[in-house]
Amino acid sequence: MTGSEAPPSFRLAYVPGVTPDKWVRIWNERLPDVPLSLTQVPAAGAGGVLLDGDADAGLVRLPVDRTVLSAIPLYTETTVVLIPRDHLVTAADEVTAEDLTDEVVLHPLDDVLGWERPPGRPALERPATTADAVELVAAGIGVLLVPLSLARLHHRKDLTYRTVTDAPESGVALAWPEDAHTDRVEDFIGIVRGRTVNSTRGRQPEPARAKDGRAEATTPARRKPAGGRTSGGRTGRTGGTGTAGGKAGGKQTGGAARRGTGGNRRGGSTGKGKGGGRGGRPHHR
Repeated sequence: MTGSEAPPSFRLAYVPGVTPDKWVRIWNERLPDVPLSLTQVPAAGAGGVLLDGDADAGLVRLPVDRTVLSAIPLYTETTVVLIPRDHLVTAADEVTAEDLTDEVVLHPLDDVLGWERPPGRPALERPATTADAVELVAAGIGVLLVPLSLARLHHRKDLTYRTVTDAPESGVALAWPEDAHTDRVEDFIGIVRGRTVNSTRGRQPEPARAKDGRAEATTPARRKPAGGRTSGGRTGRTGGTGTAGGKAGGKQTGGAARRGTGGNRRGGSTGKGKGGGRGGRPHHR
């Protein structure tokens, strides 16, 4: 990730038809101190807005120039034909491009489907915008093929639509300048990809998990005390004269003395006394 200094806000551009509401809501929940501003831009101008630095990232339509922009494809839209409600095409649930051969198919200058040549018969001139083309459809001048989201965006009571099964489709992606992959951009990538707040891809690492799914403790293990049973036992085996072992050390020392002297009881008692036995006092005869 590049860009160590995060901007005080996050600017998101989006093209007509895309609805970023869900992602904006999650952003506001996770990053309430970082305002997110939205700007709608024409589909054809989205790349320029990002490269000019007028937005940090954008929800754009594919394709984009991958030499200067990074992009994560999000989804692909169904293409529909927008028609008057009393049109003959409404008799079918879906149609093909061939079914529109005899229709005047409008081809606006801001078309996002990337047709080399749309099906049907061309209009005398191309409408300037999709909104203009929708007005012509309502006037009975022709029909219009658009992504489903644009048909819904330009909804009118006197128009409807049907799926076109073999038409080009429009993909939507999250894009940002190649050299401006900031922490805020990474935050938004995590949101659109459905990462959780504690995702390991984020800037806050997720705690280690045990096999049962519970978070493991991260505190270091306790060191064993120096004067425990083990230390006492070792002292007894090496001579039985130390006092660090306390009661346990004394018992081990006595046992070692008995084994070392062939069962001399006095030797064992002496070992117990010298080892610090009960309270560490020497044994008097």
